[in-house]
Amino acid sequence: MAAQEFDYGMIGLGTMGRNLVYNMSDHGFFVAGYDKDPAKVDAFVKESLYYSVLGASTVEEFIASLKTPRVILMLVPAGPIVDSVIEELKPLLSKDDLLIDCGNSHFTDTNRRIERLAKENLHFMGIGVSGGESGARRGPSIMPGGAKEAYARVAPMLEAVSAKVNGEPCVAYLGSGSAGQYVKMVHNGIEYALMQLIAETYHLLKEHGELNNSELHDIFTKWNAGSLQSFLIEITAEIFAKKDELTGNDLVDMILDSASQKGTGMWTSQDAMSLHVPITTIDAAVSMRDLSANKKARQAAEQKLHGKTNTENLDKNILIQQAEQAFHFAMIVTYAQGLSQLQKASQEYNYGLNLAEVAKIWRGGCIIRAALLEDIRAAFAKEPDLSNLLVSDIFANQLNNLQESIRAIVKTAVSSGVPMPATVAALTYFDAYRRGWLPANLIQAQRDYFGAHTYQRTDREGTFHTHWT
Repeated sequence: MAAQEFDYGMIGLGTMGRNLVYNMSDHGFFVAGYDKDPAKVDAFVKESLYYSVLGASTVEEFIASLKTPRVILMLVPAGPIVDSVIEELKPLLSKDDLLIDCGNSHFTDTNRRIERLAKENLHFMGIGVSGGESGARRGPSIMPGGAKEAYARVAPMLEAVSAKVNGEPCVAYLGSGSAGQYVKMVHNGIEYALMQLIAETYHLLKEHGELNNSELHDIFTKWNAGSLQSFLIEITAEIFAKKDELTGNDLVDMILDSASQKGTGMWTSQDAMSLHVPITTIDAAVSMRDLSANKKARQAAEQKLHGKTNTENLDKNILIQQAEQAFHFAMIVTYAQGLSQLQKASQEYNYGLNLAEVAKIWRGGCIIRAALLEDIRAAFAKEPDLSNLLVSDIFANQLNNLQESIRAIVKTAVSSGVPMPATVAALTYFDAYRRGWLPANLIQAQRDYFGAHTYQRTDREGTFHTHWT
């Protein structure tokens, strides 16, 4: 093709970038790709013989191939690399060119880049993309933020390549500034929590219920056909059935029990703290990944620290039913916490988020897609200013009906010495949120006693201090 005939550019031809380019090409868009790694460019060229794409060998060739004003997407590692790409591109760009960061950048970095590039008459957007390799290729959930005018330029393309649910694209303009990447950050925090909750459920069923992987495969497959239907439950069922090619054993048993993280879950917890929004289930999940990484310390502690083993007679069918309902309870609470954080962040950062739209675009393509998101969308569509998902008519009734099971599961876990911190955190969040009185009056008295921090009274207006001694 001749110069300046490509609709979009993609910088970063790793797994995600390459597959998103092929997705765009499938929908009739001409895309040029570039990567600083020549091997990735070569692989891209070899794979893309049947696509309307260009693999550029230099950044100059890449820029020259794009229609003006240019639209360039970036799928490169978050952090300094994004800034280095921007600096490399700037001398070659023109007024009104649009750069789009599709990686997991911290939202504050996105705000900084928007402001800096605006001074040079360049536009910048942060877009969250969820769905992994398969989502990028066949349809991800896309979370765009930034200027409405910039979004309008790419909306047709994003709607075309996104996942679809009931014919509706899983993409929508979310809000100003870094709204898109903030929503993606919280999405990832919810993802951390759901994965931890599933792992805890697995731990209890495996260790206390003495269920083997074949039985766990059947249980999770059954759960995925019911109210727990979700991507994470679906893949968990498949994981239990996978054999190891090297040993012939169940692959899950051959994987080291030490989980890593890239930081988005931690960022979610950190900003929730700064916003004074409790997200206890997500916090527990982040902490447990860190604890799991201390493998050697845990192995040493196992020799000295001993827990209790529950020797009571066990009805496995009851345990499985309780575990299913307990996870359902904790799953609802997890989404409630994440959406509560989004609501507060929208107010604090002037995003203008519509939580019904957020739930809508999470229904397909993304890692946390689940059947209950349709009810979440309906709840916020009915009450846009809903203070917390827990008190919506739909979910309040469900939680009230499910709570006996999660209480039973927590009792079983404690008596068996099986750690379930995220599950416990979900229950205690519910128990704290549903109470009109909490013992913080004592905390306020203590603070006033040792630090003269003052307190408010229940019987009159004003601020008070007592000389306690």
